[in-house]
Amino acid sequence: MAITDDIRKAATNPTPLYFLAGTADLAVQQAKKVPALVEQIRAEAPARIDTVRNIDPNAVQEKASARAKEAQETLQTKVTGFISTLDTDLKKIGESAQDLALRGVGVAAEYAVKARETYEKVAEHGEQAVKTWRGEAAEEIEELAVAVEPKAEPGEIKVEDKPTGTATVTTAPVTPASAAKKAAAKKATTKKTTPPAK
Repeated sequence: MAITDDIRKAATNPTPLYFLAGTADLAVQQAKKVPALVEQIRAEAPARIDTVRNIDPNAVQEKASARAKEAQETLQTKVTGFISTLDTDLKKIGESAQDLALRGVGVAAEYAVKARETYEKVAEHGEQAVKTWRGEAAEEIEELAVAVEPKAEPGEIKVEDKPTGTATVTTAPVTPASAAKKAAAKKATTKKTTPPAK
């Protein structure tokens, strides 16, 4: 039975779906930035093309060969320095290998924790995005207002400050459409049932 319970929990867990929704919402937000970047590149492109056209190929080749020679020389000096300072004591190498392995395990665990936190943050973002897409965020605010002020009907609440420091709360009448929408949302949330076990 434990296996079927685990499968049931995995199948009914909405977190992966919220993660996908959050990822999609973040991708849409980033995609909105693309047109501005395209315009920026389009504006800068002629100047960069002119710069490339005015460069002397011989000068570029000379600079590249000089940099390659420098890199080769520094690499040779570092390799010879490393080989000369290499410790041949096997005990020290073994200890350092164990230390590196333990550090690697610690770093891997740290990255796993960070990945889990990021996953949960994106899933929370996705849950909020789904609520916004469904219009549930406004309904939750109305339910909170009803819980705080149970005598007032859910609807548009206006707070007006008077000069004396007191505030008055007035409510607007509830339209039949919003009442029907709220009733439908409550019915949808109460109809959640678990599937029968096979």
